[in-house]
Amino acid sequence: MTSTKLELHVGIFVTCVVILAGTFCVGDTDMVDVGAINSLYVSLGSPPLQGWKSVGGDPCLELWQGVACVFSNITAIHLGSMNLGGQLGSNLNFPSILELDLSNNHIEGPIPFTLPPTLRSLSLMGNRLNGSIPDALSLLTQLSNLDLSNNNLSGQLPSSTGSLSSLITLHLQNNQLSGTLYVLQDLPLQDLDIENNLFSGPIPPKLLSIPNFSKNGNPFNTTIIPSPPLAAPAPVAMVPSPQESPWKVAYGPSALTARVPASARRSFMAKSIIWIAGAGLFVFIVLGVCLLMLCCIKRRPEKKNSKKLDDVGVFGGPLNKSACNDSVFGATNQEEKGKCEIPHRSTNSIPKVQDEGDIHVKVVSATSECNNGHQSMNTGGGSKLSPLQPPPKHSFPTISGEKITINPATTTKETEKQVMTNSIEIYTIALLQQYTNNFSQENCIGEGTLGPVYLAELPDGKLLAVRKLDATASMGQSHEQFLQLVSSISNIQHANIARLVGYCVEHSQRLLVYEYCSNGTLHNVLHGDDDQRIKLPWNARIRVALGAARALEYLHENFRPPIVHRNFRSNNVLLNDNLEVCISDCGLGPLLSSGSTGQLSGRLLTAYGYSAPEFESGSYTQQSDVFSFGVVMLELLTGRKSHDKSRPRAEQFLVRWAVPQLHDIDTLSKMVDPCLNGAYPMKSLSRFADIVSSCLQREPEFRPAMSEIVQDLLRMM
Repeated sequence: MTSTKLELHVGIFVTCVVILAGTFCVGDTDMVDVGAINSLYVSLGSPPLQGWKSVGGDPCLELWQGVACVFSNITAIHLGSMNLGGQLGSNLNFPSILELDLSNNHIEGPIPFTLPPTLRSLSLMGNRLNGSIPDALSLLTQLSNLDLSNNNLSGQLPSSTGSLSSLITLHLQNNQLSGTLYVLQDLPLQDLDIENNLFSGPIPPKLLSIPNFSKNGNPFNTTIIPSPPLAAPAPVAMVPSPQESPWKVAYGPSALTARVPASARRSFMAKSIIWIAGAGLFVFIVLGVCLLMLCCIKRRPEKKNSKKLDDVGVFGGPLNKSACNDSVFGATNQEEKGKCEIPHRSTNSIPKVQDEGDIHVKVVSATSECNNGHQSMNTGGGSKLSPLQPPPKHSFPTISGEKITINPATTTKETEKQVMTNSIEIYTIALLQQYTNNFSQENCIGEGTLGPVYLAELPDGKLLAVRKLDATASMGQSHEQFLQLVSSISNIQHANIARLVGYCVEHSQRLLVYEYCSNGTLHNVLHGDDDQRIKLPWNARIRVALGAARALEYLHENFRPPIVHRNFRSNNVLLNDNLEVCISDCGLGPLLSSGSTGQLSGRLLTAYGYSAPEFESGSYTQQSDVFSFGVVMLELLTGRKSHDKSRPRAEQFLVRWAVPQLHDIDTLSKMVDPCLNGAYPMKSLSRFADIVSSCLQREPEFRPAMSEIVQDLLRMM
């Protein structure tokens, strides 16, 4: 018996040791939690919190200040009244967190679009948060306590608030929230404080039964839904049915007639008849005047016929080169590439451009902007350019003092002044003919959706890229509108954006002149022929992503008015001698979104795998640019094209194939570009994949802003 008891005690002791040892072995915090808390720390401005770090660390094992864990997962963060500043950022991707308390600090900015769906308690009260409450609340189905009081929040309560089926306490007091409260009426609330906001309309009866309901300081109209008399059947129509809006009941015909005396109604009707008669007489007089003016206009002699002859000017159509078409940029196999042969040159000459290139604004690179060729669009007067001869000087009349919409030879003085202040040169067609060897096929760098791009060599040896906008692209845009577009593009000044250096507008032809980037496009560097490819180590790829992110950040958040790129892809990421990024096609949105050109660019974006899901419905925003940026990051990660017909069907679209594998470290390492030969840190690879995943979220509101992506990439440098 003694021996048996001894064995039993030894067994219990060993079991306890194993359990304890197992607990300590699990001490390392989950890497997703570490990444999220590192990101939060940086977003808050790296405050002096015990143990907290911007990179790495072990919050659970090292007992970081305010952090609570269960095994290897962070389950709570309590940092109330810690004098914190900064913002919340976009990466609150804590997989197991239950409580987040950042109350009574100085945190600014918006509430993130993505919040951990496991949250049960969220307190952000007493900060300086602004913007609206995000729709992502609908994901927090376990949330029971939400305190957003004492901030600067505005806008209406999102309809998704009605999905918070576990919400018991909701504090929204002392903000600038507006709208009605109907989204709250079916929630199991026991404590609701909405004081000192801008809520209006009637208060839903269900809310009046909440035990703790504070509503003072709002412009409610509590008389909108009166209690109908029991004996009168007519007012029953004033009681809202579950399907009918109280607003319709309050202001509908029955409600009005019930409150207006008969004498007042008769007076009102008499006045209405008088007003209607007067309005009818006024309309009759206006129509008579319009008809009289129309007759006078028709009698005027036609004076514009002489101008129509100029429409056929020297630039009747694009360069006559049938071999240069859209396949130059979209080719996914050797057959397609052969459709647009460009003579091979040394590395100091024009790099060969291929793939679905784009329409560009900044054709900055000789190899860059022949992208989105569109041969079928260039029919009729805009598809081919006959060889041009320098036009005589007298054929360039000076036109001023009138709005020019067809074939202007020179700009107005006011626009000229504006252009000159931005150091933009005005070229003549004769000069550009000379610089591009008469727009020869040999100088064609590529073909874009908006027209072909040519290499131009100045007498001093300087190289430029000239985009000739075809007639279809500029159709419907007046001369003044084009000059405004040029002025807007010339104001785009950023180290990572290709610079517009000049333009030409003569004989109904419009050309844009850009810087030239010697190393071509990122697409060619990653996917081109051997003579075009450049070895990009892992750190260089991060720098390329960072440069592109900074360019989009500038367009979205710093330039005024903000610019949506609309056509972001690896063909528009140009590289100079130092492999520094210059983004092309910035500011051409007005051309890309108009008419058939917009339809074409949309189809190309979708066909080549860069378009965000919402683009199918015709919606394109800054967040759509973020999605396209995520696709380019995937190209940097995998070395694969965004769309490659030569691969098996399941692997042809890069996003569809790669996204499901981004969160598995084993499959992730197998996805990496073989050209890297394993020369990359696994932690850096994982963080890069996290950024890609956040950019490729299906819902636009869940994607981060470009400024947040820039910060994430900076932390990887």
